[in-house]
Formats: sequence, structure tokens, C-alpha cells
Amino acid sequence: MPTRTLWPTVAVSALVLLSACGQEPREAPTDGDAVRQRAIDAQTARRRTGAELQDRALNRVIHAVYLCNNSERLSVDFDNPRQMATVRNSNGEAVDLYQERAADGIWYRASGYELRGKGVMATWSAANREPTECRAVD
Repeated sequence: MPTRTLWPTVAVSALVLLSACGQEPREAPTDGDAVRQRAIDAQTARRRTGAELQDRALNRVIHAVYLCNNSERLSVDFDNPRQMATVRNSNGEAVDLYQERAADGIWYRASGYELRGKGVMATWSAANREPTECRAVD
């Protein structure tokens, strides 16, 4: 009888000891040429040329948030592949604008709405309201 009660304890102990066996973890180098090379490789991998950056911006949707002088908050999704922008105001109302050719900066308009700007500044014109100046915050 004592052998039967001892058997589960021996089995569990053996499993614990076996699971502790294994390879010791390798340590990453902390100094020297290997570390310098890893740092150089990491920086080089993140660098992009101007053409790559421009291509990336022109072929994706870019999100921006504007705060306007009339206390309105605009959430804008610039859909560059479709040459459109979707503007949502603080009330959740949305309007799709179509890109126009601008000499400099951005210009989107449709059905009495217009968003024009350069850099972080823009002018928002909504149907039957005075235009307001806005600043990109996001």
C-alpha cells in the first residue's frame, strides 16, 4: 500500500525536474561590433527615400483632426487614391469632398462645402455659413 501512494509523488517530481532541463538562454551581446552592427542595421531599415515617402502618402488614407475658430472640430480622412476627403463635424455629420487642383496646399470641395489649406492651417466653408479658420491638431 505505501508504494501506491508514493508513486504519484515520484512521477510529479520527475516531471518537474525534467521540465527544468533544457538549453540555457543565449545572451545577446551588449557591447562591441555586434551591437554596433545591429544598431546600424536597425537605422538603415527605417530610412526611406523621398520618393518612397511620397508614394506611401499618395497611396493611402491619411487622418487629420482640425480645431476651428468657431469651436467646431473636424475629423478628416484624406483618401488620396480616390482623390477625396471625408469631413465629419462635431455632430457626426459627414460630407464627401472631391480634390481640386491647388497651386499649393490642399483644396477639396463639393455641394457648397470647401476645405482649403496649407501646412497645418485650413479654411472650412460649409453651406450657408461663414468660412472659419482651422488648425490641424492631429
